[in-house]
Order: sequence, then C-alpha cells, then structure tokens
Amino acid sequence: MLLQGIVLGFAIAAPVGPIGLLCIRRTLHHGPLMGFFTGFGAAIADTFYGAIAAFGVSTALSFLRGHETAFQLVGGIFLLVVAVRTYRQHPSTQEQEAAPDTKSWFTGFMTGLSLTLTNPATIMAFIAIFAGFGLGGTLDRLEASTLVLGVFLGSSLWWLTLSMGVAAVRHRISDRALAMLNHCTGLALGAFGLWALGMAATGIAGA
Repeated sequence: MLLQGIVLGFAIAAPVGPIGLLCIRRTLHHGPLMGFFTGFGAAIADTFYGAIAAFGVSTALSFLRGHETAFQLVGGIFLLVVAVRTYRQHPSTQEQEAAPDTKSWFTGFMTGLSLTLTNPATIMAFIAIFAGFGLGGTLDRLEASTLVLGVFLGSSLWWLTLSMGVAAVRHRISDRALAMLNHCTGLALGAFGLWALGMAATGIAGA
C-alpha cells in the first residue's frame, strides 16, 4: 500500500504544469532549496487531496465539487498575478536580491500550496486514479493512512528530484536563456490562468 501511494504521488506530481514551471525557474534563479520548497507546498496539497480521496470523505468531496468554479476563479487570478510578475523579472535584478532565507522559502512553499489547493483538477485526478485502482472508500484507516503517507513521499520525491536535477545543470545556462525562461514561464502561467478563468466563466454561465 505504501509503494502504491508513492507511485501515485509521483505520477500526480510529475506532469509539467504551473508548479513544475515555477519549481524549475526558482531553482535556476534561487537554488534547489527554493525550488524544492515551492514543490513541497504542492506535495502538502497533494497529500491533503489524497487523504480526502483515500478516506472517502463524502462531505469534503461534495463541497469541492460544488465550489469548483470558485476554485477555478481564485486559482486563475492567482496564476495571472504570478505570470505577470514572472514575465517582468530579469536575471540581473534577481541576482541583486538577497540569498533565499527562511521567509522566501516559506513564500515559495505558500505559492505551491495555494496554486495546488485552488486547482480542482488535482482532487479530480486523485478520485479518478483511486477509482481506477479500486482504492478509496473501501480502505480501512490503516490502509488509507499508509496510502496517504505514500502519496506524500512520492510527491515530495518528485520535487526533490526535479529541483536537484535542474540545479545540476544551472551553470550551463546563460543569463539570456534565463531571461527567455522568465518570459516563456510567464506566458505559460498566463495561459494556465486564462484557461482556469475560462472554465470558471463556463461554469458561471451554465449555473
């Protein structure tokens, strides 16, 4: 059960999305710890949603499904704000900033946590995968707890692997490439944000 949870957590975290882009960018600009803490926030959110799916908490599931549009709206706005800030930053400006401290790591953590919690696709992915594997709802407390622990470990392992891997090739990337990364990441995050807002608008229109 623990191994299944690790595989599920790793698989949920691995696809490159908004958090993956932020993890890569922040690792390049601020080092692997900053990148890891950004991803670690997402790992905590994955664990939370994994627990809901594993324990089959019907009230929480109903609340999340009933407020999916609100989550998309908040998440979309948040993504657009992060996108604009990311696009406008320049490597030379970031090099002048102080080295990441506990406060900045906490900021990175909260960004990853907030963006993942406001993404209803995360909980839907857990529900779909758990259902596909015949998990969730039918598990006893020990099995569900073990599975959730595995999700946490698997998701955290992915973010550690990604941040350390990106840090290993940091010295090969020029400032010009970093500036281009800022622009591309900003545009990609903006696209994710607009998509989320579009889904929210569709939900409001259909209500």
